[in-house]
Amino acid sequence: MRNGTAGTGRAAAPDGFRSSLARRELHSSRAAASVVAAFALAALCLYVLLEAVLQALGHPSWLLDPADFAAWLHRLPGNASPLVLGASGTLLLLAGLYFFLQGVLPGRLHRHLLPSSRGVVVVDNQVIAAALARRARAAANVGREQVLVTISRSLIQVQLRPTSGIPVSAADVQAAVEDELLRTGIDPVPPVRVRVSSSGVVGQ
Repeated sequence: MRNGTAGTGRAAAPDGFRSSLARRELHSSRAAASVVAAFALAALCLYVLLEAVLQALGHPSWLLDPADFAAWLHRLPGNASPLVLGASGTLLLLAGLYFFLQGVLPGRLHRHLLPSSRGVVVVDNQVIAAALARRARAAANVGREQVLVTISRSLIQVQLRPTSGIPVSAADVQAAVEDELLRTGIDPVPPVRVRVSSSGVVGQ
């Protein structure tokens, strides 16, 4: 569980700061992608500058002569093998797709927000799932290995395998899980779906 606050005093954190802090804790950082993109762009600019300076001073090019490279680009795709063109195009497509998805996807982490009057409290989904699984086991009177709880932002799924010969009411389990979910106070509250397996477990 993570607890972020605006200070050590007793005053509540400003709403704007709390919203910003909550978003930072609930979403993944774009710092890695930004650093990679900035480094690649800076390296390309430095190389172009180096080649331009060498050409202006009358020295031979370091790697590629700008005029020769421009002429080579102008003759594409006839001057390159289809295999090289296909591989290069695929790599460029994957790189562009990666940075595009980094920019448009929300990048939400597996965490939920808990209500707090003084700061921001964020809890991992695994912690919530453990609490819900414990409540579901108690309601169904089954063992630890017979309940699996998975949590996403839009749905909580409870998969339960009953003990052979002992019926389990899915409605009772769902009511117990929903009650425990309300006690946690997570925001937003996902709906609960309970699935009871048709095959039971022997000897639990």
